[in-house]
Amino acid sequence: MDKPVVADTKPIVLDLQAGSYWWCSCGKSAGQPYCDGSHKGSGFAPQQFTLEKEQKAALCLCKQTGNPPYCDGSHAKL
Repeated sequence: MDKPVVADTKPIVLDLQAGSYWWCSCGKSAGQPYCDGSHKGSGFAPQQFTLEKEQKAALCLCKQTGNPPYCDGSHAKL
């Protein structure tokens, strides 16, 4: 499988409402960190995540995290 595009070398920290979201795993979405369908035709697929309550979240933009969609510091190794 191809490697994802690094959308940024730092996470995006957002205050998110409870609900379901689709995180971009390919790095090609123009609406980072969310999927816009740019992965079509690749080996990538968006990853759904659901929050039960409102919370602050650091979402990965380097696409190298071992804990998608959340940042695990992998961007520090780029």
